[in-house]
Amino acid sequence: MNANADTGTSTASPDEVARFSAMADAWWDPTGDFRPLHQLNPVRLEFIRDHLAKRFGRDPLGDKPLKGLSVIDIGCGGGLLCEPMTRLGANVTGIDAGEKNIAIARLHAEQSGLDIDYRHQLPEDLSHEKGRYDVVLNMEVVEHVADLDVFLTASAGLLKPNGVMVLSTINRTLKALALAKIGAEYILRWLPIGTHDWRKFVKPSELARGLRPSGVELSDLSGMSYNPLHDEWRISRDIDVNYLAFGEKK
Repeated sequence: MNANADTGTSTASPDEVARFSAMADAWWDPTGDFRPLHQLNPVRLEFIRDHLAKRFGRDPLGDKPLKGLSVIDIGCGGGLLCEPMTRLGANVTGIDAGEKNIAIARLHAEQSGLDIDYRHQLPEDLSHEKGRYDVVLNMEVVEHVADLDVFLTASAGLLKPNGVMVLSTINRTLKALALAKIGAEYILRWLPIGTHDWRKFVKPSELARGLRPSGVELSDLSGMSYNPLHDEWRISRDIDVNYLAFGEKK
């Protein structure tokens, strides 16, 4: 993985990279450490597909509605989003700070017969690809980076004019502390203890402020809420804990 040639700054947190690398073998186990992401995936994909279809004039329910769109998934992990995005027709690049994550993602894509460009890189390593992508995905990653503003600037720089960014993260509220940190890690044991640092949760206003200098404006915020009776997630208006954001580059 290359250092940032321009600033020498890395957005990767060594502790976070080590934590997720240690769990890498479990990426494709729907009952393992990444079970919450497997449960979130249908909701995230619906949000991404529907917003991209509207933005680029596609039929969200048509065959391969994202055909021809260039997408980069930053912090792609084992490829849980890259693979379905590819099946929807997108040309997908996945990058991650964890070398083991990328190895797992490549192997699974090969076994699935999918052509995905996986790289062990950070967004700041890709200054030579500025303005290349129609879509940048930052899903469950901004709460793990070392420098949020540097990360958002590097990510936004990869967008074409009129490109879009989709983000999902956790709001820094007391409700999120209770549910997404204490509840999810210590009580329900959905996640390994230490997965999240509440102090690094990100308010929507902080996302908006970090993206605005790069010409990206947030046009939609939606919550993701858990229904314990049905053991499933759904899109909601409640952004106090998990939320999705859609940004458009002018």
